[in-house]
Amino acid sequence: MTRQRGTLVLGATGLVGRQVVAGLLEAGAGVRALVRNPGTACLPDDVEVVRGDLGALGGPGDRGALRASLDGVEAVFLLWPFATAEGTAPLLDAVAARARRVVYLSSAAVREHERSVERMIERSGLEWTVLRPHAFAANTLRWAGQIRAEAVVREPYGAAAMPPLHERDLAAVAVHALLGDGHDGATYEPTGPETLTQAEQARVIGEVTGRPVRWEEISPRATRRRMLDLGWPPPVVDGVLAAQAALVTAPRAATGTVEKITGAPARTFRAWVADHADAFATP
Repeated sequence: MTRQRGTLVLGATGLVGRQVVAGLLEAGAGVRALVRNPGTACLPDDVEVVRGDLGALGGPGDRGALRASLDGVEAVFLLWPFATAEGTAPLLDAVAARARRVVYLSSAAVREHERSVERMIERSGLEWTVLRPHAFAANTLRWAGQIRAEAVVREPYGAAAMPPLHERDLAAVAVHALLGDGHDGATYEPTGPETLTQAEQARVIGEVTGRPVRWEEISPRATRRRMLDLGWPPPVVDGVLAAQAALVTAPRAATGTVEKITGAPARTFRAWVADHADAFATP
């Protein structure tokens, strides 16, 4: 990889962003992060932290913080955490005025707002790479409470199959795209190395933690009601359930992208569970 001095990470305190920060530091890159609350960011000492709020780009203060965070930056990792593309245009204008390259974390679902952001990036004049990851292994953390309490997962669509992706592998692909050449104009779809059903994932969690985990199939209607009661927006709930239903009849296949880009095989779901076993352990 060609090393760069300045890389700005937007979304640095999230599941993927923290791993991107770690990978950049390991590669010797200078790292800056724009965060809402530097006091609680808990980022490594080598990271230069700038206070700013992506959700408030309409205000002059946060536009100034964004410009300051971009001074001397060559590449930007963009995680846009909102379900709308509104506000992305001024962000990309600021990035294009100062940086050379952007890596955008989209998704394999390519929702309407994600596609809108992708189109704006393509027109920005920047060197760009789009990442469209498939199912995250970390999605199984939503089962952690059930597993800790009863060693059971009560969900619909146990036969839905996908290749769960370790967040560290996604971050490794992002770091290569941020620091290396040959990724301009590329759209990558990273996945884990093996396709597993949801029921198989629950079984693997039990095997790794040493406490057998049982899958208990329940109706999509019951799950929808539970998710709505927890405050999930109805369109999101319906989208999640529809995606799971589709994966029963049309499982996602592994892409091999992680190894192609990084030179290292993607981590298995079993390895991910070993890294996060404490989340599922009985108190």
